[in-house]
Amino acid sequence: MSGANDMAGGAGREEGARAILHVDMDAFFASVEVREQPQLRGLPVLVGGAGRRGVVAAASYEARKFGCRSAQPMAVALRHCPQAVVVPPRHALYAEVSRSVFAVFERFSPLVEGLSIDEAFIDLAGTERLWGPPRGVAEALRVAVHQEVGLTCSVGLASVKFLAKIASGMHKPDGLTEIPAGTELEFLTPLPIGELWGVGPRTQEKLQRRGIHTVGDLRRLGEAALVEMFGAHGQHMHRLSLGIDERAVVPDRAAKSLGHEDTYAVDVVGVPALRRCLLSQATRVADRLVAQGLKARCVCLKIRDGDFVTETRQTTLPRATDDYRELHGAACRLLEAVDTDGRGFRLTGVSVSQFEAPEREVQLDLLAAAAPEAPPRSAALQAVLSAVRERHGHQALFPAEAGSQRRLGDTGGSPTRARPSRASGGGEHVRMDMSPSACAARGRAQAVAVTMARWTCAARGRAQAVAVTMARWTCAARGRAQAVAVTMARWTCAARGRASGAYEHVLMDMTRSARAAGDGWNVFMNMS
Repeated sequence: MSGANDMAGGAGREEGARAILHVDMDAFFASVEVREQPQLRGLPVLVGGAGRRGVVAAASYEARKFGCRSAQPMAVALRHCPQAVVVPPRHALYAEVSRSVFAVFERFSPLVEGLSIDEAFIDLAGTERLWGPPRGVAEALRVAVHQEVGLTCSVGLASVKFLAKIASGMHKPDGLTEIPAGTELEFLTPLPIGELWGVGPRTQEKLQRRGIHTVGDLRRLGEAALVEMFGAHGQHMHRLSLGIDERAVVPDRAAKSLGHEDTYAVDVVGVPALRRCLLSQATRVADRLVAQGLKARCVCLKIRDGDFVTETRQTTLPRATDDYRELHGAACRLLEAVDTDGRGFRLTGVSVSQFEAPEREVQLDLLAAAAPEAPPRSAALQAVLSAVRERHGHQALFPAEAGSQRRLGDTGGSPTRARPSRASGGGEHVRMDMSPSACAARGRAQAVAVTMARWTCAARGRAQAVAVTMARWTCAARGRAQAVAVTMARWTCAARGRASGAYEHVLMDMTRSARAAGDGWNVFMNMS
């Protein structure tokens, strides 16, 4: 250990002041790899994918001297440092080491709030009699992590969470920085505005156009002007400029959030396309909520453009939900706050937090008629959709407006790879649009014939024609749950070019009137 012990000021902590640590492991993934492979010590190490669009997950401090950094395209990092050693990530190993690190944290205080696999807040309230003054605890913790886990960490000590986090990054690696209680404004005033939590590149640019460059400038601008410029976020920034952060350290060993994100082989351009991406991700998140028996109140949007500028936005819903439509609506509202003009985006993601257990569980039989006392339509619909996708895969059934975006690693336009066909060894998906226009105006049962032309299902890649008969499609005039029977008749699948007849029958419970605007569905049937 370097034994770095840097302090912002020299006074002790005020009587009764909170003492919060932010502990951040130094270049965690890269440091674990060096620990496991001592021959890498002293070399520039990059952890990440080496492909065309590979990304640096972690860069050792030796690599950072050449301009390499995390979240950088691997190709760019290797241009900066051609001699770098590229190591593929081993996430199971990192998770195991993380558990060892957090076990050390929890010896010093029961109030440990993990932010990620390699960082945490620790509230030292009530620990002074056992461990002594907070700064001594911070130093002892650094030593314990190094001796027991073989890694270094940097620690920030302050009276509030966001200041502790800023402090931990000031003397990396292997540093300790304290902001004594009572010196917060003195510490904050000269800092660049980008140091404040929640001030991203776009917000920073807007402030700088107004001549606001430091936290002191921001404070002097005043709350009213900031609220006029940024709404509620302006009030949040003003409070931070005063050193006010009332958030408590909340220990939680359970998962704090869950989400889904995709990286695209081709950048996504335009709000409509982005909304479709978010819809696909919202459905996946909703399925996971249903599977775990949870609902969530907080929705977070993550979006990264082609220049690797990452933005996050989050909102709190009035009530907890596991409905994909509510999650998608919230994500789209957050998207409105992102400047999308002229930008292509390589990554989008939707995540949720602030979990609540549903008041009662809903179990639906996909083959049963609607019960007289059915659960609320949205809950019933979500349960059915999640059950279908759980059994047959995510692409079995999803909103039509989700469309498809080619994700990184896909070999074609389909969002996922089909399961192999028993007939040909190469599975294919057949797509049908079950849209409001196909539904009877008065709810009468209708037969609809759809021809799927030139889909490929041959071992030799020849195009084939498929006739799909949608028989006994009954749509609810009053929103009652109905059954939809879809007969997949006489599709052709060539093995050595010979046609073989096959039938698929699917019975799905459509709990929402198909005549409602925007309630179209795509059905992807695996022809196997």
